[in-house]
Amino acid sequence: MSYIESLKVFVRVVELGSITSGGRDLRLTPAVASKRIKELEKHLGVRLFNRTTRSLSPTEVGHVFYDEAKSVLGALETAEAKVANYSAQPRGTIQITAPLGAGRRLIAPLVPRFVDAFPDTRVRMRLSDRKVDILADGLDIAFFIGTPGDSNMKLRKIADCARVLCAAPRYLAQRGTPARPDDLMDHNCLLLRYPRSPEYFWTLQTAQGPHKLEVAGKYDADDGDVLTDWALDGRGIVNKPRFDVAAHLARGDLVEVLPDTPPVPTIFGCLYPHKKLQDPKVRLFVDFVVKHCEGLLPAG
Repeated sequence: MSYIESLKVFVRVVELGSITSGGRDLRLTPAVASKRIKELEKHLGVRLFNRTTRSLSPTEVGHVFYDEAKSVLGALETAEAKVANYSAQPRGTIQITAPLGAGRRLIAPLVPRFVDAFPDTRVRMRLSDRKVDILADGLDIAFFIGTPGDSNMKLRKIADCARVLCAAPRYLAQRGTPARPDDLMDHNCLLLRYPRSPEYFWTLQTAQGPHKLEVAGKYDADDGDVLTDWALDGRGIVNKPRFDVAAHLARGDLVEVLPDTPPVPTIFGCLYPHKKLQDPKVRLFVDFVVKHCEGLLPAG
């Protein structure tokens, strides 16, 4: 492994807090990652980490070296991106993340097609409904469904994303069908929740404007597909992107609830660091997704 690769291992170990996590992020075994760190310490003649049986933390010189190593890797990445603009074929690895539903049904099918079109690229994809830290997680592109908060990231809107309230016919037969938004307060609502989750309220469109409801229920999860499974099992009412449950609605496995006052639509888009604008493979991947997702997301 080259010196630059050893720097990458060191940086990710600092950022992720363990040799195992840093190595796994770079597709290395803990033994290999540990060996790279030891070789780097031997080369520098200093100890970069304080190690105990339970924790790993950078030494004072480790903190200093991390800042400089991060700068070196950033400068190298920028230089490679600029050179790539002169190449006929983009090359290198693209690190992306996406919510589970959108990732599985919208993004994942496009990844092999993109790599087929640009065979010198590689795509590493992580799926999670949790909020991610793009810089800390070393990501190039983070796809999202929702309304992102203030961010210093570059935002690219892909499409408006309609949402729908729905439940299984069995649930509605047992509990009744809500006739107005406030009726949801008496129902079991299936909630997407995780630490610092924004979805503690459902906001519906009404003639009087947006109507926010602090709904509740017996079940919540940090995986949107689990919520869909619970809804199909007759456990409650779920608030989902329409594309995510379109097949279930078409088959009648789920029934739309309160169609005249649907949830406020959200955005399907992506965030990426401004410096990634210089990287042709990142621009090409985002453009590829935008092009192939047109028409897949109904706005209403």
